[in-house]
Parts: sequence; C-alpha cells; structure tokens
Amino acid sequence: MKLVVVSAGLSVPSSTRLLADRLAAATGRYTSVDVQVVELRDLAVEIAHNFTSGFPGRALSAALEAVTEADGLIVVTPVFSASYSGLFKSFFDVLDQDALTGKPVLIAATGGSARHSLVLEHALRPLFAYLRAVVVPTAVYAASEDWGAEGLAERIDRAAGELGRLMEGLGSGAGAVRRADVADTADAADAAERADASERADASEVVDTDTAAAIAPRSLDGALASADRFTVIPFEQQLAALRP
Repeated sequence: MKLVVVSAGLSVPSSTRLLADRLAAATGRYTSVDVQVVELRDLAVEIAHNFTSGFPGRALSAALEAVTEADGLIVVTPVFSASYSGLFKSFFDVLDQDALTGKPVLIAATGGSARHSLVLEHALRPLFAYLRAVVVPTAVYAASEDWGAEGLAERIDRAAGELGRLMEGLGSGAGAVRRADVADTADAADAAERADASERADASEVVDTDTAAAIAPRSLDGALASADRFTVIPFEQQLAALRP
C-alpha cells in the first residue's frame, strides 16, 4: 500500500520532517507500505502560482496526484500563530475537494511550546473532517522539550498503529470498504431519498376513496359511489352538503 507523508517544515534540518519520518517508520511496522514524502517547502512557488493561474506546475501536479492516489496520509505542520502554517493550508486548498474522501489520515504538528498542542484538535482535525477524511483518533504533537523525553515514542507508536490498521481495513481484505463504494452508496442513498420524497409529494395530492368516505358528510354517500379507486368530489357538491 502507498503511504504519502506531507511535511510542511521550512528549515533544514526540520523537526517537522523528523516527526514525519518517525511516524512513517512506525506505520511500516504495522503494515507493509511504500512511503513517498512530499516536502511543501519545495513546492511553495508552484502553490502560489497555482492560485494566480489556476494550473499546477509539474512538481505540484505530481504531489497532488500522489496524495490523491495514496492509501493513507501522514500530515505534519509546524505551528504558526497558534494554527497550521499558511503553506500547509495552501497545499490542501489547491487539492481537489474530493481527493481525501474516506482516506485514512494521521495528523501531527511540532512547536516550540506544549501550550500549542491543542492546534491538533481546534485546527487540524476540523480541517480534515471538512475534507471528509478518516482521521485516526490519536494525534501527535511534539514540542521542543518532547524530543528525547518519555511519552513521545509511545504516542507515535499508538498513532501509527491506528493508521496502519485503518489502512489495512479500508484498503484490502474480504469485506473491506472501498472509498469508491462509500461514495457510490452515498449517491445512491441521496437519489433514493429524492425519489421517495417525490412519491410522497405526488401521493399527498390524491384523496383515497376510503379516506374521503370517512370524512365526507353522509349526504355525499351517493357521490362517493364509484368503481374507481379514487374519486374527485366537485366543489359545488361539497359546498351544497354543508348548507343547512
């Protein structure tokens, strides 16, 4: 299976890339994957040009295709102004809006302080939920003091295990749920719901004979006698029956 790692780190070396590599290596211990790394730093100019021209360059086009065709994603961003970086957001802005539907995604971030760890829940998770990705429960944040300290390795291993098992479940095996099948099922359900609503609307315009007989005045019994299943009662007859 194909695992694509999207790293938004800007410096060289980068703690963001280091975390991305460790997450990818840990995922490989749970399922067999071919790893491809997309460095957004190298695509910054093409991403900007895509916004102004509407067309991706060759390198950006290859990166977008890799993300679209991946069986799973690891996305890692540095924290800028208490959120993901602008470069990180811009890349997913130029990605096709349906590219991540049903795709397993592991979210992670790096920052200088542990106080920014909530960026995972108030920024990254809502972003990928909006893109209809399947975000693994465990997200990984690495502050400067976390490197070499206890706890980070365990979080990496737990998140990687969740991603690996999710990729296995969605990507192969008997009874596996394919992303295309999910999309087709959703479309079919929408069509069925619209058809059902249309039938209900049509039915509401027809008065059943039994219902009409139950609610009509007794003086209209003769008017209701009909071999047809449905009877239309002229308004004049209804009005006459209501007169004293």
